[in-house]
Amino acid sequence: MLRHEAEANLDAVAILELLASDAPPDRFESLLTRARSSGMPGPQLDRLENARKLGLHIYSQLDRRHQREASLSALVDIARELSAPYDLKTLLKVTTRRARMLLGADISYITLLTSEKGTARVEASDGHVSSFHVGMRIPQGAGSSDVLTTSAPFWSADYLADARFPHHERLDEMVRAEELRGIMAVPLCHSSGPFGVLHVADREPRHFSADEVSLMSSLGDLAGAVIEKSRLMDRTAAEVEMLQRRTDEAEAGHRQWQKVCDLHEFLMSQVLSGCDPQSLAEAAVDGLGGVLTLCAGDGTVLASTAGAQRDDELMIPRAMMDAHAEGKAVQVEDGLWAAPVVMSDENLGAVLLRTERPLRESGIRLLGLVAQATAVLLLRQNSHGIVMESQARDGLLDDLVNRARSTRELDRRARKLGVALEKSYVVVVASPVGDARRKAMIWASSYAHRNDGLKSEQAGRVVFLLPGADAAKVAREVHNDLSPLLRHLVTVSAAGPVSGAGPIHRSYLEALRCLEVMGALGLSGRSAAASELGFLGLLVSDDHDVDAFIESVIGPVARYDDQRLTQLTDTLEAFFHASGSPTHAAKTLHVHPNTVARRLERVSELLGEGWQHPDRALEVQLALKLRRMRSALMGREPLAGGHRAGGDGE
Repeated sequence: MLRHEAEANLDAVAILELLASDAPPDRFESLLTRARSSGMPGPQLDRLENARKLGLHIYSQLDRRHQREASLSALVDIARELSAPYDLKTLLKVTTRRARMLLGADISYITLLTSEKGTARVEASDGHVSSFHVGMRIPQGAGSSDVLTTSAPFWSADYLADARFPHHERLDEMVRAEELRGIMAVPLCHSSGPFGVLHVADREPRHFSADEVSLMSSLGDLAGAVIEKSRLMDRTAAEVEMLQRRTDEAEAGHRQWQKVCDLHEFLMSQVLSGCDPQSLAEAAVDGLGGVLTLCAGDGTVLASTAGAQRDDELMIPRAMMDAHAEGKAVQVEDGLWAAPVVMSDENLGAVLLRTERPLRESGIRLLGLVAQATAVLLLRQNSHGIVMESQARDGLLDDLVNRARSTRELDRRARKLGVALEKSYVVVVASPVGDARRKAMIWASSYAHRNDGLKSEQAGRVVFLLPGADAAKVAREVHNDLSPLLRHLVTVSAAGPVSGAGPIHRSYLEALRCLEVMGALGLSGRSAAASELGFLGLLVSDDHDVDAFIESVIGPVARYDDQRLTQLTDTLEAFFHASGSPTHAAKTLHVHPNTVARRLERVSELLGEGWQHPDRALEVQLALKLRRMRSALMGREPLAGGHRAGGDGE
C-alpha cells in the first residue's frame, strides 16, 4: 500500500512537471491510464484523478492567459499600425483587415452613418466579399442597427436563424448570398456617440466568447478614436486648404484691384491731358482685353479698337438701352458687355466690350471706370454743347406736340436747329409696357438720330417726328425696330403726313386717339395709322376728311358711274337696303335680277372680291350714306336710277 501511495505522489509530481513543461493535455490522460494499468487502488486513483483535473484546469487557465496576452499584443500592434498617418480610406481598409485577422473571421466590413437619418453606408470591407461592397447602403432598422442606439456590442451564432434581432429583407438577402452564419458587430464611437459599426462574420455557426467580444469592443474603441481623429484631420486639412485658396484668391484679387486703380488713374491722366476717344479706347483695352467701342448718345461710334465688327455696331441700340436701364455695366449677350456713359441722368453714350474670356468683378468695375473716363472726355470736348443741342431738339418737339409756342417762333427754332419742318413728316407715338419705358427712351435717341427726326417723352410714351409720307409704313418700321430690342409688347400709332409747325399738334392728338382705339380693339402690341382704321380712322381724325374716306372706299365705283353714266352706286345702295338680296334689289330698281348680278360683278372687279365681307361692307355702306348725305346738303342730289342715260355697266 505504501508503494501505491508513493506511486500516486510521484504521478502528482509528474503532473506538475507536465504543467511546468507546457505539455499537451493528452499527456495528463496517459498518467491516469498508466496508473490504472498498474493496479493502483481506488483511493490513490481518485487522488490522482483529482490531480489530473486540477492540472487540466491550471493548463486551461494558463492557455487562456496566453491567449489574452497574444490578443493584447496583437491589439498593441494594431494600435501601432493605426497610428500611422493614413488617409481615411486607407485607415478603414487597414481596420477591417486587422479585425478579420484578429478574430480569424471570414469577412469584415465597416459601415458609417450617412447624412440621411437612420441609414449607413459600407465604407470598407475585407475577405471574399461580393454583396457587402463599398458604397452599399444598409437599410434603417436592420441587423446591427441596435448597436448605434445602445452603443453595445451585438453578436449572434447564427444570424439568419436568430429571432432576437430585427431583420430586413434586403440585408438578409445579402447575408444569405455570402452564406454568413456567425456575426458580431461593435460600435465605432466618438465623444458625441456612435458614428459607425465594425462587423466580423463567419460562414459557419460561431459562438463568440466573452474574451472575443471584449477584444472586438476594444478594437472598436481604438478604431473609433483613430477614425474620428483622421476625419478631424481631413476636415482640418480641407479647411486649411480652403483658407489657403481664399488667401491666394484675396491676394490675386488685391493685385487685380490694384491694377484696376492704376489703370483708372492712367486713363484719367490721359483724359485730363487732352487725349482723343481713339487714344482712350486703345489705352483702356490693354487692361480689359478684347475689342472696345466708344459711342455717343445717338449711337455714333466715336472710337473702336482693332478687331471691331459690323455686328457689334448693330448691337449698339440694344446695348445702350440695357446698360442705361440698369445704370451699370451689363452683359448684353455672350461675350458682349456694355457700360452707360452718363452725366447726371443724361445719356451721353455707352462703352461696349467684346471679349471671349469671362469678365470678373474687377473687369466689370474697370469697364464702368472706362465709361466714367469717357464721360469726362466727352465733357472736355464740348460734349456739353451736344447735350444742350439734344435737349433743345427734344424741347422743340415738346412744344410742337403741345402747341406751347406760336407757329412763327417754332419755325424759327426749327430752322436754327437744322430741322426742315416744311418737309413731309409723320407723328409716331410708341407705348411700351412696364419697366420697358426707360429702355425705350434710351433707344429713342439713337433711332431719332439715325432717321434725322426728333424724339420726346410725353406721359410715359415715346413720341417721334420722323420724315415720311406713309404713316402706316413709318409706324411699322418703329414697331419692328423697337419690339425685338425691348422683348416687351409695344403699341405704335401714327398720324400724318404733315408739313409745317401748325399741324403737328393736331396729328399728335390724332395719333393718341388712334392709340386708344387700338387698345379698345385689342390691338395692343401692334402698329397702325389712323388711315388704316377705315371709318374708325375717320372718327379719330381731327379734320374728318370725308371726301378722302369716300374716295378710299368707293372711289372706283363712283368714278366709273361718272365716266360711263352707269348706276353701280344706286345698285349698291339697293343691294344693302334689300339685306344683300339681288332679287329684292332688282324689284326696287325695276330691273331684271340678272342685271343686278352683272352690276355686282362689275363692283367686285372695281373694289375687289372682299367688299361683301362684314368689315368692308360696313365701310362701303357708310361711304354710300356719307356720299348721299353730302350731296343732299350741298343741293346736288344724285339723279335717280331711271333718270340717268347710258347702259347698265355690264
